[in-house]
Amino acid sequence: MRKVIASTYVTLDGYIDNPHLWSLEYGSEETAGYAKDLLFGADALLLGRVTYEGFAQAWPSMTDGAGFADRMNGMPKYVVSATLASASWNNSTIIRENIADAVAELKRQPGGDILTYGCGRLTDTLRAHGLLDEYRLWFHPVLRGEGQRLFGEGTRATLELLDTTTFATGVVVHTYRPA
Repeated sequence: MRKVIASTYVTLDGYIDNPHLWSLEYGSEETAGYAKDLLFGADALLLGRVTYEGFAQAWPSMTDGAGFADRMNGMPKYVVSATLASASWNNSTIIRENIADAVAELKRQPGGDILTYGCGRLTDTLRAHGLLDEYRLWFHPVLRGEGQRLFGEGTRATLELLDTTTFATGVVVHTYRPA
């Protein structure tokens, strides 16, 4: 069965919004290689509406020598939204209802992992239904003091640490699975 993996950039004080404002200076060949391995280990993206809209605006015009942009643009994308009118980014399908059933069906299909970026209502729903298999939390050595929290108030879960990867830039990726 395929795994659903949530990959999320996080500040040390637990904020996740607008990572383009605070994470870029911590990128390196090493972090790019890790991100590429994660993306190429998956063969589908599962995104919430907000992340989808941001990605759909940015990725179609991107290119790179490593093939990251081609992979992002070419792979199947599933966007969970009750309000999105259409999904024009290449190979995109909207999941409007019965999210848990739709994702469970995706997990049963043959193939690689299913990757989701960010944390929010979608990952909360997946976790609540036992459909989220891993968190890859990319902690950056930054304090923001405000913004969207990694987990909403009242979230309760026990997680098991599977792995830790430390990069020379100070970024540390902790891989957890729900216990």
